[in-house]
Amino acid sequence: MFNILRTTRDALKALRRNPMRAMLTTLGIVIGIGAVIAMMEIGQGSASALEKTIASMGANVLVIRPGTASSGGVTFGAGSVATLIPQDADAMLKDCPSVQNAVPIVRARTQLVYGNRNWVPTYIYGVTPAYLDIQDLENLAEGEPFTDRDVLNSTKVCLLGKTVVRELFQDESPVGKEIRLNNITFRVIGVLAQKGANMVGLDQDDIILTPWTTIKYRVTGSSLTSANQSATTASKSATTSTVNTLSNLYPGTAPELYPERCATQAANHPMPVRFAKIDMIMAKAQSPHEITSAIEEITSLLRQRHHIRPGQPDDFNIRDVSELTKTLSASTVLMTNLLLAVATISLMVGGVGIMNIMLVSVIERTREIGLRMAIGAKAKDILRQFLVEAVVLCLIGGVLGIMLGHGGSMLIRLLFKWPVEASPAAITASVIVSVSVGIVFGFYPAWKASRLDPIEALRYE
Repeated sequence: MFNILRTTRDALKALRRNPMRAMLTTLGIVIGIGAVIAMMEIGQGSASALEKTIASMGANVLVIRPGTASSGGVTFGAGSVATLIPQDADAMLKDCPSVQNAVPIVRARTQLVYGNRNWVPTYIYGVTPAYLDIQDLENLAEGEPFTDRDVLNSTKVCLLGKTVVRELFQDESPVGKEIRLNNITFRVIGVLAQKGANMVGLDQDDIILTPWTTIKYRVTGSSLTSANQSATTASKSATTSTVNTLSNLYPGTAPELYPERCATQAANHPMPVRFAKIDMIMAKAQSPHEITSAIEEITSLLRQRHHIRPGQPDDFNIRDVSELTKTLSASTVLMTNLLLAVATISLMVGGVGIMNIMLVSVIERTREIGLRMAIGAKAKDILRQFLVEAVVLCLIGGVLGIMLGHGGSMLIRLLFKWPVEASPAAITASVIVSVSVGIVFGFYPAWKASRLDPIEALRYE
């Protein structure tokens, strides 16, 4: 240890003889390490921003849709038969550890009216308050969200997206105002934060959210499936054996003891059924890395709840965006690796510069080397001194490069508003690389110095 400390002291003393040359020698390392740090911080910041963007688009969101109906060998497509109920979503929260949240969804397609203006939103969803957590919409632009009590009571309240607000209210604040949805009055209690277009270009702000029980029992009266008209007709024909006849043109003469409720009574006093059918369930995994386990747990749970025997096909479909997430992440990694490759070239150039200067230093100090060897210095001592000088030069360059790279990335963030994130791993790697460059490119000059003949070195002019 004492020899190493003394060698380091001698190396620093030798470097102080010509500080300008030492600084110019480390310039290549400074630029290389600075480029590595800046590229890593910018790349990591971009990756984090991309992860947040993917998360906002639903990277760890799973959509469970009902299965497919078929009749007479004809398949009517996904969602043509209602197989999901709200209790399925509750069971996912209870029995699936990888599921963070789950919400039943009932859809509708109808017209919104406010005053003399009207609009047909892209999405009319009946949901629970958990939907806001799944879609990262907890921070409302205005107002407040509805509650679980509103879901239980089928309260006629709603949240509007920015596009709906612009089309119906223009410059007015919609909170507290009333709109009509399928001739039913809803009170606007909040405005969703703006999200923009989704991955396929659809406007995510063209949406209205209400309690799912309100949509189910007040607006549609039954679950809206994604089946087409032919599927609906086929399913009806498959479940009935009656034949069209003219005998139904005239009502029977037996009076009804209890008359049926009118439409107004049914809307004002809905009678929820125990097992209401819903259009889909949206679930959120604990993290993007647990999507696979969440899918497996949900599949096992629903097969058990729906009494599906082994070998029989599922009566539901699960969709996720994991493939898109993998593609975008791979693109980010590829760009970061490309930038690192360019920065590595700068490090190689800096290492060659250090080797060149150390070779010059060996030639200039030939008589000094001969004198030291004549008074008892061994070849390994000469080798160690020149090797330590090269490592110290690279370490100084590494420290300056880290400061330059971090400062440059901060400047880029201030000037161009690019996402930047500090990378301790990159800093540690830079120090290791600096030492490695010093050892690799400083070894040959040090070895050449240690192989000098003392007598020939003393004769050198």
